[in-house]
Amino acid sequence: MTSDTKGAGPLAGLRVAEFAGIGPGPFACMLLSDMGADVVTIDRPTRKPTDRGNVTGRGRTVVTADLKDPSARETVFALLEKADVLVEGFRPGVMERLGLGPDAVLARNPRLIYGRMTGWGQHGPLAQAAGHDLNYISITGAAHAIGPANGAPVPPLNLVGDYGGGSLYLLVGILAALHEAGSSGRGQVVDAAITDGTISLMANFVGHAVRGNFREQRGSNMLDGGAPYYGAYETADGRHVSIGPIEPQFFAELCERIGVNDGLRDAQNDRARWPELRAELEHIFRGETQAEWTRRLEGTDVCFAPILPLSEAARHPHNVARQAFIDIDGVGHPAPAPRFSRTPGRIQGPAPRDVTDVDAVLERWK
Repeated sequence: MTSDTKGAGPLAGLRVAEFAGIGPGPFACMLLSDMGADVVTIDRPTRKPTDRGNVTGRGRTVVTADLKDPSARETVFALLEKADVLVEGFRPGVMERLGLGPDAVLARNPRLIYGRMTGWGQHGPLAQAAGHDLNYISITGAAHAIGPANGAPVPPLNLVGDYGGGSLYLLVGILAALHEAGSSGRGQVVDAAITDGTISLMANFVGHAVRGNFREQRGSNMLDGGAPYYGAYETADGRHVSIGPIEPQFFAELCERIGVNDGLRDAQNDRARWPELRAELEHIFRGETQAEWTRRLEGTDVCFAPILPLSEAARHPHNVARQAFIDIDGVGHPAPAPRFSRTPGRIQGPAPRDVTDVDAVLERWK
């Protein structure tokens, strides 16, 4: 990508100052950049050169500053005075000790949206404790619910906590605060805690629990692998396919297409017969390869898909048709999402290898 792609997308013209970090903050800023924002990352002078694998660091300008140096801090303030959004992911109190806390920054830029990304939040007994994705989702009910019936909870990559409960809630908060600032003229702090976001993500299951439809035993509910009609099955070549015909008409179509025993076709919602139905499905799916099942079932209403490793995802015909991966310097980047009909976003380039002089950014942000 070349510099002429800058400014594309619904957030074109938005100025974002990102304090370098790891995990959910950079991912949120990647999304902002993909939607057209001009994201400037403020890193340490000891910043290590990035590489082509730094996908979440794409589409940025990088400057460096020693935040403990008063003169460098004043230069950072000059950037923040021109910014629309600030994103930081330090432990609570760090930005305040650096003289860059919300009170100090908002006094100089009252319209600024000050986004704070943490695991535990800005206050609470655990606010100062170290942690990572799995720790944060462990106190929300999410980690306990994910895993096999007779095994330990399984870490769901870092998708549920860091990116789902963290990055996306930070992004929603920033955009909501920007909308409100459009009428009030005032900025505010967005306290995005992964624990809060993940608890919010659990709303559907809280509802099921209130109705008495959610069991706390792993692998015993409809969406956690407990239901035989919603899960993964091994195929003849040792690979796997997924099925999810929740609706009765889709389950009936699955039974017809793969030849489920007539005596089990009314067992979809009969928990007492789930073990028998699961055994039947396991036996059937082991009878053919993943490729053969894909040929027979993909694109039908049985709610089917082959389970692919990341290395094969870019080659799936559906992803190819939607151009879901975009080549940037030989790396297949996930394409910007969501998609906009009139102001499409674009990847503004790979993670920069070089540092930009702060004065150049200040000139750009006049």
